[in-house]
Amino acid sequence: MKRGYQDNYSQRMEGAVFDRERRERKAETIRAVLQDFLKNDLSSMPLLDVGSAAGFIDNYLADHFAKVVGLDIDQEAVNFAQKSFQKKNLAFKVADGMEIPFPDNEFNIVLCTHIYEHVPDAQVLMKEISRVLKPGGICYFAAGNRLSLMEPHYRLPFLSLIPRRLAHVYIKLIGKGDYYHEKHLTLPGLKKLVKNFRITDYTKQIVEDPQKFYADYMLRPGTVKHGIARFIVQYVYWLCPSYIWILQKPGNSP
Repeated sequence: MKRGYQDNYSQRMEGAVFDRERRERKAETIRAVLQDFLKNDLSSMPLLDVGSAAGFIDNYLADHFAKVVGLDIDQEAVNFAQKSFQKKNLAFKVADGMEIPFPDNEFNIVLCTHIYEHVPDAQVLMKEISRVLKPGGICYFAAGNRLSLMEPHYRLPFLSLIPRRLAHVYIKLIGKGDYYHEKHLTLPGLKKLVKNFRITDYTKQIVEDPQKFYADYMLRPGTVKHGIARFIVQYVYWLCPSYIWILQKPGNSP
């Protein structure tokens, strides 16, 4: 089977896609990181979300940005978003992240949160994101690491680590699918993927001060989990299960 898009993702992963509380908390973190990086008013800026799913994140962000557009290939998820969230500055479209239906230099900000592993060609995705960003524009890039003991989509240990042929067999035997679509990269692979952008790393900042970035629902200060996360980002950064970077397109910021 040739790797393509996973059909009916929102139905297969319903628990994650339609978890409103968790999605809105992620939106708070996104807004806080963008505010910290840009240091100015967000309300004049248009934002594009590539892989908007059911629209919870975009609905939240529409209260803070001039315009928010969510794109996703999942018709069911986009239908849900269009019916559930109606604001003058908010729109949802069925579209492919590898063929973004907007002209060059259209957006100040693009979101790409845990999307690269789902598309057939992540390099094409990043080229499209760069194309629609204005010179100096930024991409909020959240990316999973292949070197994770627990695969985040299927909650199966070692799934992303083993050879892909075995991964297909693994999820089939467990009864979670017939084909492992997701294709994660290691830290060097991620850096190569985004080599045409300037990277500002927020992973360490968020781990060190989760309350500032509204991430304390995942990392409660003083807990064992928080202590382990601090150790990982400090000493074995290449083993972080996920990274949050701001990617800036070359050029003068508008």
